[in-house]
Amino acid sequence: MNLNNWFEKGQTTAQYMADLADLKDGFMQIYENFQVPEKDIEALQEKQTTRVIVLGEVWCGHCMLDIPILFRTLEKANIPVRVLPRDSHLELMDQYLTNEKRIIPIFIFLDEAGNELGTWGPMAPEVEKYANSFKKNFPPKEDPAYEAAFKEYATESRKRFTTDEDLWHTVYEDIVHAMK
Repeated sequence: MNLNNWFEKGQTTAQYMADLADLKDGFMQIYENFQVPEKDIEALQEKQTTRVIVLGEVWCGHCMLDIPILFRTLEKANIPVRVLPRDSHLELMDQYLTNEKRIIPIFIFLDEAGNELGTWGPMAPEVEKYANSFKKNFPPKEDPAYEAAFKEYATESRKRFTTDEDLWHTVYEDIVHAMK
């Protein structure tokens, strides 16, 4: 499948960031403070990846963590990126399901011809372990207590995601590994 047409439909980083609302402060905290290790920059610039498509949404907490790290990484590598809001691009999203669900973000790495070189997402293993440990005691979705449990998870996750620089680097390493 040639993904160049999808890339052309996407939002630029500036357009995506302009649409941020509730998670803007957290996103910008990560974006402004995450630093790509200097020792990695030359290797990043030599990657075969020539473009990246992101399937994400501005309201997604995991996107708040992962997308600013990706943006900073691609800036250092001089690799263009475009964001496609998942809910408006289900035809593409449905080709990148996780456990048959539309979980985001998903990063699609492309070559010059628009061929997929690889993907990443929806989260680094360390983040998945954190999420699973937090959610293991969640009540079923039908339970009236579910909403409160989810809100607590979202609040705690947002705190950790915006302050845990070790976690940022774990996410970064996992993304860079997927670009190989």
